[in-house]
Amino acid sequence: MSLLPALGTGLYHLGVRLAAPFVPKARQWVDGRKGLWQRLEARRDQLQGCLWMHCASVGEFEQGRPVLEAIKAARPDLPVLLTFFSPSGYEARKNLASGTPSGLVTHVEYLPPDSAANAQRILQLVKPRRVLWVKYEFWPNYLHALNAAHVPVDLVSGIFRPGQPFFRWYGGAWRSMLGCFAHLFVQDEASRELLAGIGITNTTVSGDTRYDRVAAIVKANEEIPLATAFGGKEVVVIAGSTWPADEALLLEAFQLLGHAPKVLVVPHELDAPHLRSIEQRFPKPLARWSELEHSPAESVRHTLGQESSATLLVDRMGLLARLYRHGHIAYVGGGFGDGIHSLLEAAAWGLPVLFGPRHHKFAEAKGLIEAGGGFEVRNARQLADMLEILLRDAAVRREASEAASQHVQERVGATRTVTAHVLAEL
Repeated sequence: MSLLPALGTGLYHLGVRLAAPFVPKARQWVDGRKGLWQRLEARRDQLQGCLWMHCASVGEFEQGRPVLEAIKAARPDLPVLLTFFSPSGYEARKNLASGTPSGLVTHVEYLPPDSAANAQRILQLVKPRRVLWVKYEFWPNYLHALNAAHVPVDLVSGIFRPGQPFFRWYGGAWRSMLGCFAHLFVQDEASRELLAGIGITNTTVSGDTRYDRVAAIVKANEEIPLATAFGGKEVVVIAGSTWPADEALLLEAFQLLGHAPKVLVVPHELDAPHLRSIEQRFPKPLARWSELEHSPAESVRHTLGQESSATLLVDRMGLLARLYRHGHIAYVGGGFGDGIHSLLEAAAWGLPVLFGPRHHKFAEAKGLIEAGGGFEVRNARQLADMLEILLRDAAVRREASEAASQHVQERVGATRTVTAHVLAEL
């Protein structure tokens, strides 16, 4: 294995450990991995010959989840190990584990830091039968160890861009990682062509399994009474997976509008300083979800539901995909940082989706814009203008809603393609 990716990985892990005393998320990354080998050892017998699914975070798990559910429906006896790289993914889904093969997941764990020793140790411990890597995260030691042990690895819903190291003159080591996959299921034809250009032909254009996942959530149509009571008869804006930059933009846009709508804020990070900042700055009346979640509807309406402008701050994980059912317009965060979060969760419910400019790595953003269900905003003025139109004009809002919903419905089906291959191989 080339020194370059291994060196980069080692430096990354060192950086996280050095940052741990000062950065809460880095500290969570380090502390969460303490005792992982003991936890895996305790599940050794139940995990023998498992299907191992690895995801970066909760978004990637939701992407892989429909595949996992379909496989388990056909093979309920198959044990499943689910690993996460990020603390947010692990914390959100750690309670999925049943401890038995018949559950969806037998054990949930952090991915041990990428090293040759750790890769060998986990292979010897659980002896996986097959591995599903969701979308991205290419850890060289794990991939090469799995390849050497003849454990097939499939990439689910991969997407590739010309600027990635795989396709650059210096990318030999990265290309060697792609050679470790038994099969690569990619989202689009452009990804397949890029891979073919470097000699990777064991590919299938399956589409994106996230469409199947969000469509399933909509089909379940689960009502959340607190959100219903909050919304009342008003138009509700759901601000999903927001960061401080998104929240500042929303507040400036509300000032430009001259009024604030009812807004349900679901921040990406739930640390105490972040929640306090939202509480202090967002329109009043304001309440936290945790304060009202056990209250009767009349109490919620009395506190927040009778106002045309109010804020409900969601300080609970795992609700957002279902909360979009109770909104009319969505602003999805991340577009002023590393990249937008899931647009499809909102679009599947038929919400017009607004988001920041850093979306060019995400095919669904381009698709929603072209369909008329997604809208890029680069500053507070643009956001205020779009909100003004969508809040005031029900016909425009309805047209964008139908475009967003149709965009999702036309793209379901990737799960069947991936699942048929994996089950045949199993």
